[in-house]
Amino acid sequence: MNSGEIEKRFADIEARLGRVESLISKTAALPATPAVRPGAAKPPSSKPDPGDRPSLVTSILGWGGAVALVLAAAYLIRLAVESGWLTPVRQVAFAAIFGFMMIAAGFFLRNKYRHYAGLLPAGGVVILFLSIYGAHLFYGFIETTPAAVGVVLVCLLSLWLCTAFASDLYALFAVAGSYSAPLLIAGAPSVTDLVIYFSAWGVVFSVFSIWHGRRLIYLLALYLALIIFDFMWRGRAPDAWGAALAFQTVQFGIFGSATAMFSVRNQSPLDPALAWMHLPALLIFYFLQYALLNKHLPEFAPWIAVASAFVVAGLYGTARAFLQRPLPGGELLLWVYIALVLFHAGYVESVPHSWAPWVAFAIMPVLAVISWRHGAAIQVGWPIWVGVAVIFAINYLRIVFDADLASVPGRQLLAIVYALQLYLGYGFIRSRESLKGFASLVLYAAHICAMAAALHLLDERIVESAAWGVLALA
Repeated sequence: MNSGEIEKRFADIEARLGRVESLISKTAALPATPAVRPGAAKPPSSKPDPGDRPSLVTSILGWGGAVALVLAAAYLIRLAVESGWLTPVRQVAFAAIFGFMMIAAGFFLRNKYRHYAGLLPAGGVVILFLSIYGAHLFYGFIETTPAAVGVVLVCLLSLWLCTAFASDLYALFAVAGSYSAPLLIAGAPSVTDLVIYFSAWGVVFSVFSIWHGRRLIYLLALYLALIIFDFMWRGRAPDAWGAALAFQTVQFGIFGSATAMFSVRNQSPLDPALAWMHLPALLIFYFLQYALLNKHLPEFAPWIAVASAFVVAGLYGTARAFLQRPLPGGELLLWVYIALVLFHAGYVESVPHSWAPWVAFAIMPVLAVISWRHGAAIQVGWPIWVGVAVIFAINYLRIVFDADLASVPGRQLLAIVYALQLYLGYGFIRSRESLKGFASLVLYAAHICAMAAALHLLDERIVESAAWGVLALA
């Protein structure tokens, strides 16, 4: 290889190196593109898609369709009966078959038309209930025991449908069907049988409500149990007051425990709105049981009422100990129930009428000292304060108007001590920011009571002195 070829090759290599350097310089001038990493997949949302929620129009159309099916079945049955083709047995059999078909259709359509599919089994459950009651009440070819068993089975089926379709409607059907059965099924069950029947269903619905996470189920069962049982035992066996007392006590234990266990297991304590929904049931229990005790065991009635308040306090304390946080709804129920027991059982039913003004005078400072020592604001125990204020106001009016005080010991001193207590209360309230709104009211009440004291103490002496003065001038 001569020198010319060597030089030519070197020239080619230099040219190639130049092209490579130019390419490298152009690549370096471009902005660096960050590496694209695949984004992390979003976790599936636990919230239901808005499309899964039935709108108002969808619900109305669905219910309209279910009602139309029930009415159509009733009309066809009526035509068949009028033509003489449907015997009573065939009527009930076809109605039951149609009810089961509606339930099966709901399962078949559940994945395609979920909004409407859940309503078909609801109509089927209603038809099954009507079939049993029709066969038992109107045609009489089903005895009491088979009818009761049929109702129980349909109720259990309805509870299963509640879990399958995630709808509270089926559970409410089960509650209504089970508690209305003793009213609709012929025959007069004994009060003891009713106690066992209602208590068993109370346990079932309480457990199901806790497991399903819906308070409405046990709450409806509680109301129906108290009202229907009281109606039945008063109408059928009013002398069986012992069984009625046992029933009320058992229901109090079942549903009180269910309320506390629901809060603990589901980490869902009562809020004030739910507490107000529970309060009427608690009041119904209290007055039904106290009326029963006052009639048959009057000497024990106040003490049993106080014991029930301790039970409510125990349930509240247990739930709070497990949850380790404030329970505003449970606290509201507790204070209201304690206030009711203290006012009714402790004051109205237990305090002699002649000593009522002195009890009202003593209870106000005691409550104030307890609240001050424990730092309880008026918002915490306001039902207690309301009850004590009502007691104080009743006796305050008696003293101001000097009404029905003839049998009260030391009646001449009442107006004075009440006025002094109100003035002291004014000084106490004025120093507390949360209670300043009541200061003027307490001060005016103290002035009125002081004037009443002067009038009551000086009234007779003034009249007597005026009479002697008139005689002297004459």
